[in-house]
Amino acid sequence: MTLVSYTISLHDNIITVFKGVQLKFPIWAKLSTSHLLTTIAVLVALPSLWLKNLSSISFLSFGGILMSAVIFSSVASTAIFGGVRPDHKIPVLQIYNIPAISGLYIFSYAGHIVFPNLYVAMKDPSKFTKVTVVSFSLVTTLYTVVAFLGAKLFGPQINPQITLSMPPHFIGTKIALWATVLTPITKYALEFAPFAIQLEHALPSSMTTRAKLITRGFLGSFFLLLILTLALSLPYFQHVLALTGSLLSTAICFILPCAFYIKIYWAHISKPVLALNLFLIGFGISLGLLGTASSTKMLIQTMKRAHHLT
Repeated sequence: MTLVSYTISLHDNIITVFKGVQLKFPIWAKLSTSHLLTTIAVLVALPSLWLKNLSSISFLSFGGILMSAVIFSSVASTAIFGGVRPDHKIPVLQIYNIPAISGLYIFSYAGHIVFPNLYVAMKDPSKFTKVTVVSFSLVTTLYTVVAFLGAKLFGPQINPQITLSMPPHFIGTKIALWATVLTPITKYALEFAPFAIQLEHALPSSMTTRAKLITRGFLGSFFLLLILTLALSLPYFQHVLALTGSLLSTAICFILPCAFYIKIYWAHISKPVLALNLFLIGFGISLGLLGTASSTKMLIQTMKRAHHLT
């Protein structure tokens, strides 16, 4: 589902990047220009799923980090040079929105699912904790600043993707749009890596290394094309993202880590720590259920409105 959200983001931004472009395709395919452009972009990223070395995949993902920095700089430049006045008021707290947006917040911190694989691939694993702390600190700072900038610049009318709310003729907008298009392309291989590693371990030991690589590559390609199909069928970025966060990320961030910790350290865990972990599990379950119900409801409502418009 994470990759579905990335692909929806790719689709939404690539339409704006190539605004006015019309591509002709055989009538039997029934693909719109936006769908065709998204398909081409995903096919460009397809070979990255055949990469086996995690160091190479991490290097590719570093491009995604650079793109995030470019997007951040572009948004900041909009406030300075883009002609948009940051004069919108930011509400202190809207409690009724918490179930709907909780999945979005949790999704933002669910990337640690790839950490075990990165730890194994590190040349110096002793620096893993330091890298983790620095990474999450930088990400939190980035998220917070961009959130406040978006709220102050565009207010309640902001698009679910801030790049689509930026002034269309501003050069920073064009740079941010391209960066947003390129970001998912750099993420596919890293997000697929945990599944690919488990798949290789599950394959018979009698298979040659080449056969395992081909199997991994073909399955990865199949899943990416399936993700593309889902993304083009459900082009509702914020709702799919919220649903992913509530349905899956709460388990990854709250429920499973605490449950595994209790399981591993059951014989040595103190009562206060046990109570804290049980509380977090309960909190994660509650947040997941409320968020899933809320985001599912909004997704269905949006799909119905889109159906009526067509």
